[in-house]
Amino acid sequence: MLLGAFEPRAKPWGTDGIPQDFEFDALPEDFAHFEPILETAMHRMPMFQTAGIHTFFNGPESFTPDDMYYLGEAPELPGYWVAAGYNSIGIVSSGGAGMALAQWIDAGHPPFDLWDVDIRRAQPFQRNRRYLRERVSETLGLLYADHYPHRQPETARGVRRSPLHAHLRERGAVFGVAAGWERANWFAAPGQEREYRYDWAGQNWFANQRAEHRAVREGAGLFDLSSFGKIRVEGHDACAFLQRVCGNDVDVAPGRIVYTQMLNARGGIESDLTVTRLSETAFLLVVPAACVVRDMAWLRRHVGDAFAVITDVTAAEAVLAVMGPRAREVLARVSPADLSNAAHPFGTAREIEVGMGLARAHRVSYVGELGWELYVSADQAAHVYEALTEAGGDDLTLCGMHALDSCRIEKGFRHFGHDVTDEDHVLEAGLGFAVKTDKGDFLGRDAVLRRKQAGLSRRLLQFRLEDPAAMVFHNEAIVRDGRIVSIVTSGNYGHALGGAIALGYVPCAGETAPELLAARYEIEIGGARIPARPSLRPLYDPTHARMRA
Repeated sequence: MLLGAFEPRAKPWGTDGIPQDFEFDALPEDFAHFEPILETAMHRMPMFQTAGIHTFFNGPESFTPDDMYYLGEAPELPGYWVAAGYNSIGIVSSGGAGMALAQWIDAGHPPFDLWDVDIRRAQPFQRNRRYLRERVSETLGLLYADHYPHRQPETARGVRRSPLHAHLRERGAVFGVAAGWERANWFAAPGQEREYRYDWAGQNWFANQRAEHRAVREGAGLFDLSSFGKIRVEGHDACAFLQRVCGNDVDVAPGRIVYTQMLNARGGIESDLTVTRLSETAFLLVVPAACVVRDMAWLRRHVGDAFAVITDVTAAEAVLAVMGPRAREVLARVSPADLSNAAHPFGTAREIEVGMGLARAHRVSYVGELGWELYVSADQAAHVYEALTEAGGDDLTLCGMHALDSCRIEKGFRHFGHDVTDEDHVLEAGLGFAVKTDKGDFLGRDAVLRRKQAGLSRRLLQFRLEDPAAMVFHNEAIVRDGRIVSIVTSGNYGHALGGAIALGYVPCAGETAPELLAARYEIEIGGARIPARPSLRPLYDPTHARMRA
């Protein structure tokens, strides 16, 4: 009889270094650590109560902070390839990982979307030994635990915090973690426990998300988005360089904001971002928090001889987003700036006064409502937050990342790593409006033109589930006319639309849009197939009138 286990709390080893000659060796026995596992085994299989122990093998295994292995080219050292940290699934993963890495090295790009295991997701601080010692003690036990949606690690927390962290905690914030950043995911009501209770249906924060979501749709919400990745590209050749790596035209007047993608040679999406032109020679790129290392590596890989300096400035500025139909009214209470459409149209950025501080106000929206993202130097962030919340009073609701996600899914906005990846063609993702093939040559242009000529083989659809009680997250099967054809790339509950909303790609070769939408669709959840209404246009505010109000 062979007995092994993944204990809830593992013992870290090797934090002071691993001997050079250590290979497939054993560590000293630790019966006290193994005894609770043996007791459980005796209850399950009574034979263990009388059987003696023939061999006690205590060997180390490699675990990463997020239970996913590291694969790919090291971002700091071109030509250095990594396949490590296999979390006890090295044998079962070896064939696929070896095949994928070999093709990646040979072709210069991954053969399919490998972002979940891409080494570029790792953050520099995660090599800290105290951080690793705490986190890997937890991740071993989570490997075969139920992978609940939105499950948050409990160890090694609080490493990266916004300047507003203490303010938000005081107001009831319940934090999640992304790329090490502590982010307010939802706000607990007075007297409500500030903990996650995980479930596969509506979790204990569902009502909180609904209240925050409706505040954004009906009034004004305040988000702390300081974890947004911020990259400055500046220099004599900055504009020409960004024109070469971005699909949209970023050669715009200072103060203009351009939504774009950085494409690979196959037309796949390497980065989904906004580019704000700050001056003739300076640009600010805003990217997802988890993608900073990846995007910095991509930019440096393609900068070549261009005179352009690329700098990660994420920690320099906090970002406070005021979003909702009453956002202009709330901001007017703390700023003398003219925030009208004429003075500050959608897609522009300019400096404004907020309270006694200064902010660069970007008029953009990831929730589909009127609003501004206020970029504030870290030293003034607390003051600007206090000025906004004091002036906003009951008209301004603090909102978390769960509400941000449910609003963006209602609006059909894409999320990198889920809805768009390096293997998803920009046209099939429905983002052709952000590609300007007439601006001149850029990376991915030929692939865009070829796909335009050949036609699309699949398209990203938005779905509204017709059962208002159903919950969808991602990876659920998409069923078309009784046959599984794809999976959900991301999902959340659309509180303004009254049902769960999902995004996912559906094959469409040779079909017109009416034919694609005329099919009968279902989303399979836990073995049950829930009818779903498809749409190519955003189900919420398809004309974008609310953002531009």
